[in-house]
Amino acid sequence: MTDTVSTTSLNAALNLPQALDAATQAAHAGAAILQAHAYRRADLIIDHKARNDLVSQADRDAEQTIVDILTRLTPQYGLIAEETGGQTHGQATWYIDPLDGTTNFLHGIPHYAVSIALIAHAGTAIAPDVVVTEDTPVVAVVYDPSREEMFTAVHGGGTRLNSQRVQCSRTDALADALLATGLPFRDFSFADEYMPMLDQAIHQTRGVRRLGAAALDLAWVACGRFDGYWELGLAPWDVAAGTLLVREAGGIATDLRGRDPWPIKGDVISGGRHLHPLLCGMVEPYLQRG
Repeated sequence: MTDTVSTTSLNAALNLPQALDAATQAAHAGAAILQAHAYRRADLIIDHKARNDLVSQADRDAEQTIVDILTRLTPQYGLIAEETGGQTHGQATWYIDPLDGTTNFLHGIPHYAVSIALIAHAGTAIAPDVVVTEDTPVVAVVYDPSREEMFTAVHGGGTRLNSQRVQCSRTDALADALLATGLPFRDFSFADEYMPMLDQAIHQTRGVRRLGAAALDLAWVACGRFDGYWELGLAPWDVAAGTLLVREAGGIATDLRGRDPWPIKGDVISGGRHLHPLLCGMVEPYLQRG
């Protein structure tokens, strides 16, 4: 949500174009590291953070490059990265996933991305006359180096794919919808909730895809390739950028449990404006409220 602010907040407003430029530079640099490692995957050092939760030297090297660039260009912001952590700080905080789709990457499947988002904290001015009243994604970059597709968005400025404006689909019926999702792979505690949702989606929609990269699932909702997407048990850096891409493309991306202003706890549901409420209706009967 946003409110108007007085002209006394002029100097405090975030410079969103500058932040977008910094994120774009960082995403290109991080992706270059990934692609260099892609040619010698057999030599990568791979660690297991948990069951089916892998991290490689490619993740670490790309993240360090991204962090270095953002720290140098935007030292005023906090920073939280998947592998090295961090903390919120100041008016806004970067959320960084240097390699979304690590398992795809390690298996030679060319479907992975760099994901970077800036979250403005409640009370921050994002324009001379606009202040956010709750934590809000305001800059997003998702870069797919295999296809050379750069998805970008700035709060209030729309979503672009390689500089061309894109929009969510206008599909208004589940029967006509192609959905994306993510199966439980690391945390199986919510399987009893998720499996009946998947069953309903299989029977009610045109089809369901599981491609293994949440940032790209959301980006593909934003450009209309998918009509909707939902998943449980992700991390905030998986969904921060994609949430803004969908919202600025005319869609809706929310916390699936309806608790937070953006899906910071990793339970996300998204789609075009007509389809989103239908998706919510499909999954809500199976949510376990705690």
